[in-house]
Amino acid sequence: MSKQPRISATPADGLEEYLLNMTRRRFFGAMAGSIGAGLGGAALASLFGTQQASGATILAPNGLPAAPLAGGSPAPHFAPKAKRVIYMHMEGAPSQLDLYDYKPGLAARFNEDLPDSIRKGQRITTMTSGQDRLPVAPSKFRFDRYENNEDGVHLSELLPHTGGIAKEMCLIRSMHTQAINHEPGITFFQTGSEQPGRPSFGSWMSYGLGSMNANLPAFVVMITQGVGNMQALSARFWGSGFLPSEHQGCRLRSGRDPVLYLRDPDGVTREDRRRMLDLVGELNETEFTESLDPEVRARLAQHEMAYRMQMSVPELTDFSDEDPATLEMYGPDVHKPGSFAANCLLARRLAERDVRFIQLYMRGWDQHGNLPGELSAQAKAVDQAQAALVKDLKRRGLLDETLVLWGGEFGRTVYSQGQLSRDNYGRDHHPRAFSVWLAGGGIKPGITYGETDEYSYNIVDKPVEVHDLHATMLHLLGLDHKKLVYRAQGRDYRLTDVKGELVRGIMA
Repeated sequence: MSKQPRISATPADGLEEYLLNMTRRRFFGAMAGSIGAGLGGAALASLFGTQQASGATILAPNGLPAAPLAGGSPAPHFAPKAKRVIYMHMEGAPSQLDLYDYKPGLAARFNEDLPDSIRKGQRITTMTSGQDRLPVAPSKFRFDRYENNEDGVHLSELLPHTGGIAKEMCLIRSMHTQAINHEPGITFFQTGSEQPGRPSFGSWMSYGLGSMNANLPAFVVMITQGVGNMQALSARFWGSGFLPSEHQGCRLRSGRDPVLYLRDPDGVTREDRRRMLDLVGELNETEFTESLDPEVRARLAQHEMAYRMQMSVPELTDFSDEDPATLEMYGPDVHKPGSFAANCLLARRLAERDVRFIQLYMRGWDQHGNLPGELSAQAKAVDQAQAALVKDLKRRGLLDETLVLWGGEFGRTVYSQGQLSRDNYGRDHHPRAFSVWLAGGGIKPGITYGETDEYSYNIVDKPVEVHDLHATMLHLLGLDHKKLVYRAQGRDYRLTDVKGELVRGIMA
């Protein structure tokens, strides 16, 4: 059996890695001698790039030409439709029944028991398994019809601004996942596995495609605090797992220090920082010569990146160059650092600066009780901003090359958890059927895909599993999900594990 080609930075032969790094050290040494600035001089190599067939300049996170992988530098397997991702993850699992999956027939079934023919013996969480009944809770919210590129789409009255981008959206109503609880559910959506320790989607993109901007990380993360019940967010959701650590996500925070430990202490000049980094770099090079530990090289890359980010991050987070009309489009919360609106505007600015993977987390979508009140507040916090982001990308010519994803880790049940009235109810976790939407790079615009039964409980047409979604997104980015692999612990790993089929019906 022929060996499957792969992108991999892990030679099986330790001697091969040793000789490869010896060659790099001689190159760095010669450069340092000619420029006379140690690793500080080496940073000037960020002016160089590795030219791919597509003509794009691919740089490693340290600004130097990307380290050779199997067959060369990071590059797409084929011509991509998109070159970056903006992924808006609604942590806690928003209710598809109250936002995207219109089921008008449920109004006549208020407080009826969920039929056994619908449940089919499927497992439920311990939070509702002790209830005497599983009473049907129709959505209390009106759904409005918006024009798309098919025959129209119904969206909740809570999302009027999102309805305004219906012609750009591909609404998938037939997503399903394996996980029934938040921690494994989020882990699965971010990494393709319920078990912790795998690289996140953004890390795989950084690894497979490299960076397009020497002054910013390839993978950036931002978090917004919502209302109500908020699940914990673990840094491993944007971690690099067993990939080299330079591929992990860099979190941008609100406030004085968007990146921790980036600002120089009082009394330390930029020249002082440069001399310190050169000295630390020399010590790290000595350590690497002796240990050949790849994490030493990752530290060197991260130090140099942090030095450049001292200039690039303040400029990125300064909205003073945005015109008033743009700020108004994102809504009044855009002036509040850390709000979803501010982070959406930052996402557009990061896209303009060619950051590969931009992850926005919005916490607070876990409505087990008081769903109408909490969901209304959550939707209001995101609706205008997420629509503005798509519109802003389009008017600046960025949407065609930016793949936008909006979704949670699973959906919510049609039956109520706890007390039920027409105006107040809660919903439990539901992995069997939920909704996400995409827009932009290579996605067929203005369509709905897939269908659930009359209870939004089971999928009846065109199911899409998480691995399928990952495989399709990688394809649109020019990557074959079966070839984007990394050898660790004696086997080849990939984002889609051993699964994943392209969802061709959503691709333009």
